[in-house]
Amino acid sequence: MKKKKYLLLVFFFILILFIFNFYNFKKKEVVKSIIQNQENTEVFDEEPDNSNKMVDVSYSSKDVKGNKYIINAKSAEIDLANRNILFLTNVTAIIKLKNSSDIKITSNYGKYNSNNFDTIFSKNVLISYLDNTIKSEYLDFSFSRNSMIISKDVIFKNFENILKADVIEMNIKTKDAKVFMYEKNKKVNIKNSDLNVNN
Repeated sequence: MKKKKYLLLVFFFILILFIFNFYNFKKKEVVKSIIQNQENTEVFDEEPDNSNKMVDVSYSSKDVKGNKYIINAKSAEIDLANRNILFLTNVTAIIKLKNSSDIKITSNYGKYNSNNFDTIFSKNVLISYLDNTIKSEYLDFSFSRNSMIISKDVIFKNFENILKADVIEMNIKTKDAKVFMYEKNKKVNIKNSDLNVNN
């Protein structure tokens, strides 16, 4: 009889141990699950920092006279300090003028103001209109003032001439241009060319 009571007690003790261990195991699994959820939430919370980046973007604007400005970029990043400013990469822009030829601009980078459409193009800037091309490293374009200020290693080409200067300032509607150097003692370099404008 004592032996049965002893065995029953041992069995009961083993059962309690088993229940206790099972409960602890479940508790650990729950804790582990909570930690994993927190880790996943932390990863999710980090994503909004990248939410200011976009790919394959396009913007267009039109003035009261019907002139259009269309700009496309492979990627864009919104300036968190000023939501109107976008930093662009691999940029292509078209200026469609009502009574004049289109102007096409390409560059590696751009800084676009969605409020007034002013754009700064930089690095490998190429401007094309009619049979003319202008290469430079920097272009300040303003739709509101109808002007392009082209600077840094400026090379203008057409079928007749190659021109090198520090700055070309152009009225986009009339195509009138001012060409000048930063230093007064330096002259604008112009020479005749039989070269194709695409060379």
